[in-house]
Amino acid sequence: QVQLVESGGGLVQPGGSLRLSCAASGSIFSIKAMGWYRQAPGKLRVLVARITRLGTTNYADSVKGRFTISRDNAKNTVYLQMNSLKPEDTAVYYCNADLGLGFWGQGTQVTVSS
Repeated sequence: QVQLVESGGGLVQPGGSLRLSCAASGSIFSIKAMGWYRQAPGKLRVLVARITRLGTTNYADSVKGRFTISRDNAKNTVYLQMNSLKPEDTAVYYCNADLGLGFWGQGTQVTVSS
């Protein structure tokens, strides 16, 4: 079992930045990868960025060059640095831990609007 707590969402103007954090606790040594997903109203939840235990990262095409996923192993925390935000980035962002089974955080709202 893994518990995930997200923070850092909010309202930001287009072109602005936010950093999301996801703190993991529990069976953290069993985590194969962690990722950020997002779900906009009326749409499916989709992958935004993912980082494996070895540090390999991958990103959705829509965020490449703007978002960066990173981790602090000492704090058991994964971050998503989001720059040059666009209105279409508005969604609830969810942290995911892959242990073979997937575990989810509660989600944090990101709204990009002027």
